[in-house]
Amino acid sequence: MRDLNRPGGARKDTLPMQRIPEETTLAAEAAASAASSLDELAREGARRMLQAALAVEVADYIQRHATARDERGWAEVTRNGHAQPRKVTLGAGTVAVAAPRVEDRRVIDGQRQKFTSRILPPYMRRSPNVAEVLPLLYLHGLSTGDFRAALGALLGEDAAGLSPTAIARLIKVWEAEYAAFRARDLADRDYVYVWADGVHFNVRLEEDRLCTLVVIGARPDGTKEVIAVEDGYRESTESWLSVLRDLARRGMRAPVLAVADRALGFWAAAREVWPVTRGETCWVHRVANVLDKLPKRLQPRAKGALHELLYAESRAACLDGIAAFVAEYGARYPKAVESLTRDQDHLLTHFDFPAEHWGHLRTTNPIESTFATVKLRQRVTKGAGSRTAGLTMAFKLLQTAERRWRRLNAPHLVAQVRAGVRFRDGLRVERTDTIDDVQTAA
Repeated sequence: MRDLNRPGGARKDTLPMQRIPEETTLAAEAAASAASSLDELAREGARRMLQAALAVEVADYIQRHATARDERGWAEVTRNGHAQPRKVTLGAGTVAVAAPRVEDRRVIDGQRQKFTSRILPPYMRRSPNVAEVLPLLYLHGLSTGDFRAALGALLGEDAAGLSPTAIARLIKVWEAEYAAFRARDLADRDYVYVWADGVHFNVRLEEDRLCTLVVIGARPDGTKEVIAVEDGYRESTESWLSVLRDLARRGMRAPVLAVADRALGFWAAAREVWPVTRGETCWVHRVANVLDKLPKRLQPRAKGALHELLYAESRAACLDGIAAFVAEYGARYPKAVESLTRDQDHLLTHFDFPAEHWGHLRTTNPIESTFATVKLRQRVTKGAGSRTAGLTMAFKLLQTAERRWRRLNAPHLVAQVRAGVRFRDGLRVERTDTIDDVQTAA
């Protein structure tokens, strides 16, 4: 046993006990210091990477034109120092970047050549990702005065373009873009498929809910784009007629197929404005409506059966599945069966189109997924706003999402659909098949 009365004995045992709180304090201070500098470290790393990328871009441009020489043999494309540093807001925060400059003295076809950075174009103050966040936050209800408080901690106190004045100016630009979008000529555009839906959400309004009527189209090359974003009144026939007539007035050709939910207003308007356009109702809406009329204990089994119908490989297989569903649930749950079988032909239209397109044609998902985070929002934002502002934000949200929309599978088949090529159960009907069908019918 140690002799505690021995000189130095007590100090030997107690010294480690005294160092523990000191070490803990130092570790805590180091951790706090590291945490406080982490954002600065990320911003500095982002700044250096951006600066290096700009230098590589300039060096590559000069190298590609190194053979360009004037009459004296001097290089016509050379470095020209750096521009004045400008603040750029990135996902990692706001950084100051001095972009390298290039002096390009070449003249081609009477036009003076000029270097323009693709990484950091002139006058860019926000990265595209940050710019996409702004309309989304505004649509969610963030007021113009709250942007700096909400994003300042994340993007830095020097974040560009977040002042109330800057946001209000940006909103004016968006409204001008939306006005030009609504007036653009559609005679040079062709949409083979269209998706239509009415989106209800409370945005910048105190009283009535905003009902936005959205139309998206697929062009012959398989790309999707926004066609219309308009105000509507409860998806009424009159509202949809106004939208579709305006599209026709601006030169839009009737699509081959329209996809929508069972809202009667749209289909009534489509029959009047696009009488030759065929219709497909959204399977996702239909399945949800059917399940809503069944008890919860039966919903998992019924959902599996409905999904088998959704992914049936032929019209006959789908009809057999519908008959089986009616036989199983018709006696006790007639409302669920009626919800499935009513105008069921509109559920089967996709079988007359390429199988590669079925995944796109069975649902209004391009619209649903875009507004999934805002359309069910119940809280009304503070302060009365205008319906125009709400529609503008909805337009910007769709315009942002449009860049990420996937092209239709087998896009080359879209042009064939527009040309009138026939398909049966997803497969192209050849001339011999048509002759055989006629002979069999005779």
